[in-house]
Amino acid sequence: MFIDHRQEQWPDWLGIAELTYNNKAHSSTKMLPFKTNYRQDPRIGFEMRKKGKYEGAEKFVTKMKEIQKEVKAALGKAQEEMKKYADRKRGEANEYKVGDLVMLSTKDLKYQMTGRRTEKLIERFVGSYKIKKIISANAVKLELSSTIRIYPVVNISRICRYIGQVEEQRKEQPTPVIIKGEEEWEVERILNK
Repeated sequence: MFIDHRQEQWPDWLGIAELTYNNKAHSSTKMLPFKTNYRQDPRIGFEMRKKGKYEGAEKFVTKMKEIQKEVKAALGKAQEEMKKYADRKRGEANEYKVGDLVMLSTKDLKYQMTGRRTEKLIERFVGSYKIKKIISANAVKLELSSTIRIYPVVNISRICRYIGQVEEQRKEQPTPVIIKGEEEWEVERILNK
């Protein structure tokens, strides 16, 4: 860029780099940072009024303009790279409808699941729960069971679409035995005392 390979010129050019940064519209505010802070545009003062009178001043102005162009180009390139890496993790949001089955993340349920198993063996998602209501593009209200003691409105980052088991993987429930008109199941063995 504009610093030599020994990087001894930083004190000379740091003020110019700061001015160039503050003289470029910020991506989130769409305004110059200087104008945001001081409610006025910065006065640069590099505009020449008379040509040829001060040769040293002319050289300084042209050098400063070249440096500013380089800094603006470098900041633009850095902004593009940051956007590229930030967009890697971004994806399209799932569209949910009322009645869809979803699974709930256990990140907010860990305090309710303590004592069961070690934390790394706890399921990442539980359920299948129905969506009762769409609150906004980022929040839904779920029909939760009484065992889950959280507020039923959750962010869509905490749910994922429920995918049923493959036919061969389904666990089939044993059929009940009817005794005196009531359904009962035959116990094969007791695992815990």
